[in-house]
Amino acid sequence: MSKTKPTVAFVCVHNSCRSQIAEALGKKSHADIFTSFSAGTEVKASINKDALRLVNRLYGIDMAKDQRPKLLEDLPPVDVIITMGCGVQCPSLPCKYREDWLLEDPTGKDDAAFLAVIRSIEKRLEDLAFRISQGLIL
Repeated sequence: MSKTKPTVAFVCVHNSCRSQIAEALGKKSHADIFTSFSAGTEVKASINKDALRLVNRLYGIDMAKDQRPKLLEDLPPVDVIITMGCGVQCPSLPCKYREDWLLEDPTGKDDAAFLAVIRSIEKRLEDLAFRISQGLIL
């Protein structure tokens, strides 16, 4: 009998930058271990243009094609919630495990700030995938 992959939701206030990057990189690199989603407590009209540009340049992912800002209520049931460091209090969103990655918002900053956040997300995703695959958090 095969085990169902856990669902992971990356949550940020506007669901336009960090959480979208985490969703995209999770789908690209760790889809065999978990299913990635993202959402926010409020939403912007679109994904951050610098995040779109840099994720496309670095990974060949067109986030605008397959992703859009979403609200928490648009999420399916999730096993893991990762807040991105925005101080988001998710109103009674049930999950089996939760952690905060405390990432600084690069919005309005230069490419170096974005690249530092992207690299941090990439490393944290590797760690999360390892912990999930080893049964350390679920």
